[in-house]
Amino acid sequence: MALLSLNNYQFHQRLTINPPAQGVALTGRLRVPGDKSISHRALMLGAIATGETIIEGLLLGEDPRSTAHCFRAMGAQISELNSEKIIVQGRGLGQLQEPSTVLDAGNSGTTMRLMLGLLAGQRDCLFTVTGDDSLRQRPMSRVIQPLQQMGAKIWARNNGKFAPLAVQGSQLKPIHYHSPIASAQVKSCLLLAGLTTEGDTTITEPALSRDHSERMLQAFGAKLTIDSATHSVTVHGPAHLTGQRVVVPGDISSAAFWLVAASILPGSELLVENVGINPTRTGVLEVLAQMGADITPENERLVTGEPVADLRVRSSRLRGCTFGGEIIPRLIDEIPILAVAAAFAEGTTRIEDAAELRVKESDRLAAIASELGKMGAKVTEFDDGLEIQGGIPLQGAEVDSLTDHRIAMALAIAALGSGGQTILNRAEAAAISYPEFFATLGEVAQG
Repeated sequence: MALLSLNNYQFHQRLTINPPAQGVALTGRLRVPGDKSISHRALMLGAIATGETIIEGLLLGEDPRSTAHCFRAMGAQISELNSEKIIVQGRGLGQLQEPSTVLDAGNSGTTMRLMLGLLAGQRDCLFTVTGDDSLRQRPMSRVIQPLQQMGAKIWARNNGKFAPLAVQGSQLKPIHYHSPIASAQVKSCLLLAGLTTEGDTTITEPALSRDHSERMLQAFGAKLTIDSATHSVTVHGPAHLTGQRVVVPGDISSAAFWLVAASILPGSELLVENVGINPTRTGVLEVLAQMGADITPENERLVTGEPVADLRVRSSRLRGCTFGGEIIPRLIDEIPILAVAAAFAEGTTRIEDAAELRVKESDRLAAIASELGKMGAKVTEFDDGLEIQGGIPLQGAEVDSLTDHRIAMALAIAALGSGGQTILNRAEAAAISYPEFFATLGEVAQG
């Protein structure tokens, strides 16, 4: 019987995973898709820069496609998306045109939140923004409120909380915003809004969040001041951005699925090539090291200002650990697959300070507890985290992605190490960030 088989039931994919009785080992080398965060930002900055931007290695998932679709509707010329070379002819800062249609961000919170920072400063233009069912339930007030402090005119459903949104572009004023949460999306939204202001816009966070926006804004010519000691960044407006060549490294969030899979499946050894190892994103490597994973960076280098390496991972015996606090913003997207690692580790793992997971594409804390629980994992859910008792053999079951791409892929990895058949409903959600995930899994899995 095939390891993986897909059936399509009225456009929803039902994936059957049948690991052989002797187990599955992952071997070989692979490349993961381009970093999703960097892909979004390259498209956006290219669209508002002066001149031509060339993007290589763009992620071809649904989220970046939503970004490209929105900015094309506002007049940016973006060539057909591919992973080799994309050309963006920018309109110049403050020169996006008023679209004739509603801007649809799809399932992408990054598209919606970052784009709001740009739309708010597009004077004399009216924008309407929406997303899919999931995105319309995700909180937008975290960016709307500080933008309104800058003078933005934004209206949102449910007393300013949720999309659909209406934005009347206007002249913004600089502020110093003390964010109650460490969020790269909030920080990036306000930095983009600050590009068109007269003066200095500063964002201070309680902890370090990913810094892709800062790196790329500087590469495009914006003037920033970064104070690492206070977790503050200031953009000096008005800015002038010039098109650049951007090489997108592989996404460590996508690589994390292979790092965990090879760690928990005996006899595995994988080389995951060209992975971005930006220090604001490597919390997953630190936690896996704490758990005893055998992961070695090779061929470390800089690509367009971003640190990159090949990661060699060999199977190992993992042990439980506790993590939370300031490391959470540096691994927030990797917690679903780290929960799978915890289920296969010896001892107990506790994840703390992760309430942000409740407002992702799904309530990921509830999803992890529910769906891994169906496979026999002992998971205790708290308001802001999880406790997972490892070492309990998992059994195949019928589970559901809840249309969340990271839940879909995490459950598929858990199924590889389980006994018996697993049926994963709505497996197509993986395409949001990793369209080739299941094809790659079939290539590197050896029964």
